Amino acid sequence: MEMHERWAVASLSSSEVTPFHRYRTAERQDKICKFIKEKIRTGQSFNSIICSLQSFHRVTRDKLSDISEPRLWSQKIKSCKISMSLSTRDIDPAFQGVGQKAGIEIWRIENFKPVLVPSSSHGKFFTGDSYIILKTTALKSGALRYDVHYWLGKDTSQDEAGTAAIKTVEVDAALGGKAVQYREVQGHETEKFLSYFKPCIIPQEGGVASGFNHAEPEEYKTRLLVCRGKYTVQVKEVPFARSSLNHDDIFILDTESKIFQFSGSNSSIQERAKALQVVQYIKDTYHDGKSDIAMIEDGKLMADAESGEFWGFFGGFAPLPRKTSAQDDIKDFDSHSTRLLSVEKGQRETIEAETLTRDLLETNKCYLLDCGDEVFVWMGKGTSLDERKDASKAAEELVCDPDRIPKCHIVRTMEGSETAGFRSKFDSWPQTTSTAGPEEGRGKVAAMLRRQGVDVKGLVKSDPVIEEPLPYIDCTGDLQVWRVNGQEKILLPASDQSKFYSGDCYIFQYSYQGDDREECLIGTWFGKKSVEKERSSAVSQVTKMMESLKFMATQARIYEGNEPIQFFSIMQSFTIFKGGHSDAYKNHIAENELPDETYKEDSVALFRVQGTGPENMQSIQVEPVAASLNSSYCFILQQNEDSVFTWIGSLTKAEDQELLERQLDIIKPNAQSKVQKEGTELDQFWEMLGGKSEHPNQKIASTAGDPRLFCCAFSDGKLKVTEIYNFDQDDLMTEDIYIVDCQSEIYVWVGQQVKSDIKRQGLTIGENFLEHDFLMEKLSLEAPVYVIMEGSEPGFFTRFFAWDSVKSAMHGNSFQRKLTIMKHGGTSNIDKPKRRVPISHAGRSSGPEKSQRSRSVSSSTERPRVRGRSPAFSALAANFEKTNTRNLSTPPPMVGKLYPRSSPTVTDSSPLASKSAAIAALTASFEKSTPSGGSRIPRSIKGSSEDLKLDPEDNTKTQEMDSIQEGTQEEEAEEEEGLEQYPYERLTTTSTDPVTDIDVSKREAYLSAAEFNEKFGMTKDAFRKLPKWKQDKLKMAVQLF
Repeated sequence: MEMHERWAVASLSSSEVTPFHRYRTAERQDKICKFIKEKIRTGQSFNSIICSLQSFHRVTRDKLSDISEPRLWSQKIKSCKISMSLSTRDIDPAFQGVGQKAGIEIWRIENFKPVLVPSSSHGKFFTGDSYIILKTTALKSGALRYDVHYWLGKDTSQDEAGTAAIKTVEVDAALGGKAVQYREVQGHETEKFLSYFKPCIIPQEGGVASGFNHAEPEEYKTRLLVCRGKYTVQVKEVPFARSSLNHDDIFILDTESKIFQFSGSNSSIQERAKALQVVQYIKDTYHDGKSDIAMIEDGKLMADAESGEFWGFFGGFAPLPRKTSAQDDIKDFDSHSTRLLSVEKGQRETIEAETLTRDLLETNKCYLLDCGDEVFVWMGKGTSLDERKDASKAAEELVCDPDRIPKCHIVRTMEGSETAGFRSKFDSWPQTTSTAGPEEGRGKVAAMLRRQGVDVKGLVKSDPVIEEPLPYIDCTGDLQVWRVNGQEKILLPASDQSKFYSGDCYIFQYSYQGDDREECLIGTWFGKKSVEKERSSAVSQVTKMMESLKFMATQARIYEGNEPIQFFSIMQSFTIFKGGHSDAYKNHIAENELPDETYKEDSVALFRVQGTGPENMQSIQVEPVAASLNSSYCFILQQNEDSVFTWIGSLTKAEDQELLERQLDIIKPNAQSKVQKEGTELDQFWEMLGGKSEHPNQKIASTAGDPRLFCCAFSDGKLKVTEIYNFDQDDLMTEDIYIVDCQSEIYVWVGQQVKSDIKRQGLTIGENFLEHDFLMEKLSLEAPVYVIMEGSEPGFFTRFFAWDSVKSAMHGNSFQRKLTIMKHGGTSNIDKPKRRVPISHAGRSSGPEKSQRSRSVSSSTERPRVRGRSPAFSALAANFEKTNTRNLSTPPPMVGKLYPRSSPTVTDSSPLASKSAAIAALTASFEKSTPSGGSRIPRSIKGSSEDLKLDPEDNTKTQEMDSIQEGTQEEEAEEEEGLEQYPYERLTTTSTDPVTDIDVSKREAYLSAAEFNEKFGMTKDAFRKLPKWKQDKLKMAVQLF
């Protein structure tokens, strides 16, 4: 059985099809086989044929396996010699194997056949030709997105234009029907199309029908071009005459020795800046980069030398009329009423309906949605290729009506791949529709082409690219956290900075070292049960903090359950407890007679442990019921102050279980845990959760989508957005506000030249964007929102661009900046303005309360990570820093040897002695402040000091860090051999007769071998092989830490 026949049988075997009990006679069977054969030959899919059979014969659906003699039907279908609805005869050979990788593919219609255009000629179009352009984009999900455009030159023939339209349908068919198709007319191209060929396209005269008469003239021909567009530029050659000029547009006069840009008085700064890129393109493309450039301002008289030269080409200066009528826009279709038309056999029929709903579209039909300046073609999955071509022809006839404006666009989309623009025209569109998977049709096409010997590698969907999220932020900075209480904010001690309550609101300020300056991130965190009044208070207080910094810091708004990786990374070990401590929360539960869920150490509590590593781990308190468990996570079940269970899901990894141990030491550092593996739990465990029940096993995932850029216009509380396609840094204009939409989080970029009253509404604009959900992406209203001021862009924003920090630091408007870059030939000669260094809003207390944590550095994939230390160890190390030393990206220096006698490199023992005394004194202060049996300082949540890694380029710092490592196991053993031994009772942290003059960080080293083995259950050698965090945990259990 051939491939297409196997496909046919498989389709009937795997689908719900008509039972043919009523047609078991040979005559009727043959009749139905002929019916199927004829339908398939016309290009109809099996789903469409089955629908037709049901409708025609009025029978019920059933499985083929339930039909008597299914083999007979397979043989009948095979004997029909049917073919697939899509066969090699339907697809032009030029399109076989297209769209296998990201990029652009272009074909020109020559003698009604598509001919591939070499990549060296991409962007070069002729006015007498028609082209097909395929843009393939690789998405983060691993799938490929397809946009197919057919471009019609102003002098192309009607036959060539029709061929391009039909061949575009074939390209879509070769891609499995997943491409969105666009009609492009010269001079009225869509912004998406123009974004492929930045900064512009300038079509040349001629075409294949005119014998390729494209030879350049011997003498350079002076020409006048008009540029229109704020985001992408449409360039059109106009008659070289004064009458072509106006006050509204930008004009480029291209002469042999000089290029003039004439900026109409009514043109915007952004339009002038974009036109400058066209001037640079003309200079590089047509003048080999050797032409002079002159800027002409509308209204300047002959007194200016360059203005006089410009007007000399037009016979001298003369005033231009104040009003000009655009010849292209004869009719305005903005008020055109939207109408839906069905297409059958090439004939259009209007569908009468009070409102447009998804239910009006049938899967075995094609429809036109006429919106005036835009016509959509919707093609059902059950339609044949011929029916789709007929619908395309009908759309062409519709837009070619003499009453239509030339710039009317056609957008063709398949069922299941509708664009947001199409769906937005309907009053009712369901979130999901029962359509086939996105790769179903594509896989069938790939199978067909593979049979023909075509390499289809990459044609079907590739596996998703699984990447560990990176914070793109230096995590070694200084953190301050406040809890909001009414109109006040209360500074939290360092030990509580990462412990939040679900009923409270918090403000955090994080200062860290950027690439060339100190950065600052100020944000709010809203608990799920927090009161709206306190949320408003938090935003108000953050606004004041931002104003004091002249808005040079980055602002963040974060909701519980939607925290971004940047937030988790700066918090490192983050815990969310139920309940709250603010007055507003307490009043709220009292007024509404709600139970107080605030966490207590002696009550039952269940925590889910999650994260990606020691530098990013969280404990989230959840409802203490069995349904809260998840096989992909580990959990901590607190019974009371001293008893705790740990539950290990069956799908967890060793890394997850290590995080469980680390978080247990933070939540319950002194409790002995009872380990429960999923499937082997004790009855007591289930009793604490109210009984055993089913629970989920899927990870809670929030994957970021592909970034999309939007330019925003905000006025009178109304937000309008325009998408910028294939964006780069040059698309960010200092006069505007932009939003980078990643679905899971959005970034609001505010230009320096934005009006001050609008500049303060960055957060409001971001919230408006989430509320409107312009692309119908199901955006969460609680998605993180960042507000970023131009010139203070953090690394987690610039990662979306090929970023040049010098450009964002320039002075002047967009036009002036681009002109400066053009004159200097780059940005190296531009002085960078000084930046304001963020300041602290509340002085941090010295001593143990000051957060001097070393944090993991993950600002880029190239930079090595630095493993951090516990707060206690960092505080100890702070004694050896100079008082004016800032906490930057590298940890502060520490003492290399733990014992004075084993440090041969030290020539003067007095400094070391003072440092040892400082360690002992500081540690003693920690011990005194910690009551016996109470919560002690947790061991390092960042890993052991053996894991510390530094930038290899800094050899001096590397040597220092090497010297402060705890040394090899052999060195430790040698050092401990000569130590005096003391009884265990005198070495504990609670001893009434403590030993003096010892290294308090190594109390266990002074135990005898027998007593060490008794207390730790292992030898000293075995203990030294354990990781530092495990050592600290064991020492804490026996009160030696």
